[in-house]
Amino acid sequence: MKGPLFYSKILLFGEYGIIKDSKGLSIPYNFFKGALKWDNDNSEMAQKSNKSLKAYAEYLKVLEMKEKGLVSFDIEALEKDVAEGMYFDSSIPQGYGIGSSGALVAAIYDRYATDKITVLENLTREKLLQLKKIFGKMESFFHGKSSGLDPLNSYLSLPILINSKDNIESTSIPSQNTEGKGAVFLLDSGMTGETAPMVQLFMENMKQEGFRNMIKNQFIKHTDACVEDFLNGNVKSLFGNLKQLSHVVFDNFKPMIPSKFHQLWQKGIETNDYYLKLCGSGGGGYILGFTQDLEKAKKALKGHNLEVVYNF
Repeated sequence: MKGPLFYSKILLFGEYGIIKDSKGLSIPYNFFKGALKWDNDNSEMAQKSNKSLKAYAEYLKVLEMKEKGLVSFDIEALEKDVAEGMYFDSSIPQGYGIGSSGALVAAIYDRYATDKITVLENLTREKLLQLKKIFGKMESFFHGKSSGLDPLNSYLSLPILINSKDNIESTSIPSQNTEGKGAVFLLDSGMTGETAPMVQLFMENMKQEGFRNMIKNQFIKHTDACVEDFLNGNVKSLFGNLKQLSHVVFDNFKPMIPSKFHQLWQKGIETNDYYLKLCGSGGGGYILGFTQDLEKAKKALKGHNLEVVYNF
């Protein structure tokens, strides 16, 4: 037996900013996926996943009692399946900023939530916010604190536009131009990143007035402009804002950028061959790249594998 597939996600814009009410845009990325499985797989991966699901079932039991009325699960069925060796079979790399725990949360909610909001009903803003809240609590088991956006994206398999904390909607993005030279791509840093310490660092920095002003007057301004440009297909304006955003991140988020990428990051800004930005919380995992000429970017980033996500 095998449950339905849930995909990874890419937060194109809004990392860190959405904590402080910037806009954000998140898209499903179906190159990586995961599903609950019930077969006699005795591999180390399956055993490790099964053990983790056992602890997760305990967590959900407590969550149900603590958050009365928010969400309820068929815990009995979940525990029975876990006892019989159920695991989450996933190709989504962990610690890469593309929502590995989000896909797992979506799969568990889909199968075991008893009064669930389904993808087929009319998804009003209230329902989306309710789902986001439920997923935030469910995913906190993995991250300490979660916005709930990753599981939401994975569960709905739709692009999500974040206008602010209390205003989210499913959206459509301009269709890809497969003949186009421009692209959004993923760059593998070759190391995993941990969300919790990076977010903690960001929160520490937010105590400084200078950093707060930079977030408000530069980071959020350029992030919001990038979201608008991307959704409206204003490619020229988008790349102008991307350059500014890449610069702001390079100047103010250095600890979140793996050190071996500092030079490449700067090179992109100087040559305009590509612009890099964080994918998720940073510290490792994937780095997101944008270019108006993919061949040029490939030459400039020789030796690195570019995984194309979207074509302009």
